[in-house]
Amino acid sequence: MKSTSTLKHYASLMFVTATLFLGACASYVPTNHVLLAQGDTTIDVVVDGAGPAVVLLPSSQRDSLDYDEVARLIAAKGFKVLRPQPRGMGRSSPPPAGMTLSTLAGDVALTIERLGDGQAVVVGHAYGHWVARVLDMEHPQLVRGVVIAGAASKVYPSWLPAALDVASDPSKPEADRLDALKKVMFAPGNDARSWLDGWYSQWRAAYRSAALSPAKDRWFNQTNAPVLDLSAEQDPWRPASTRNELKDLLKEKVTVQTISNASHALIIEQPQAVADAITIWIRSLDKTLK
Repeated sequence: MKSTSTLKHYASLMFVTATLFLGACASYVPTNHVLLAQGDTTIDVVVDGAGPAVVLLPSSQRDSLDYDEVARLIAAKGFKVLRPQPRGMGRSSPPPAGMTLSTLAGDVALTIERLGDGQAVVVGHAYGHWVARVLDMEHPQLVRGVVIAGAASKVYPSWLPAALDVASDPSKPEADRLDALKKVMFAPGNDARSWLDGWYSQWRAAYRSAALSPAKDRWFNQTNAPVLDLSAEQDPWRPASTRNELKDLLKEKVTVQTISNASHALIIEQPQAVADAITIWIRSLDKTLK
């Protein structure tokens, strides 16, 4: 049996440890879900932290839970992180007939208006950056900045969409899917198996159709908000020769940064580097943020 002094010593250590932990996490609020309703539409929003709003938008056929670690890291640095689940995912309403990028941008606008105090930095991973760019074009008053993470070049290698179809199709043999994931999503040595699950391939056609409107030529060549172009060093969707194409087009509006040891799934492969890059850039937008 432990002595009274030993027990007191353990209790003291536990108190100090708990105090340090709470102090380190004081700015972090655990994940919460909020359902937003507008007419017949419901949008399921995952909420972390408190502070200036940062919205995270996932890739095609993926939901915003892919951002779990990035969201936790950004929230812990004093931001309110909002993750509206795309149509047909989580508890969000299914994709409506005739869904467009404007439809999806409208869902994000609703999220910012209701939960983001009317303005946010919007982060779009891959397909999600199309939504972010259209939001900036159609609702500029709501967008403080745009981060495009793992954005494809304006014209990318033609074999990639077919390989993505294999990677995202649960009916395909696992070995074929893993091979495709390694080619289109993950850098060598990174765990492609983590993305065998989590695909909403039943909505593939709806999201591909949505991507056609507004046409890319309407939103690609302009921006209202400043842009952080966060690309991955080994991303086949963004060959090195195209890494500065957006900055060449939009000049001082764009900051370019490359994430090492990552491919198209950079938010999963290098969450700490992605979160650091995003928060440092956001603070550079407004030096008064503490």
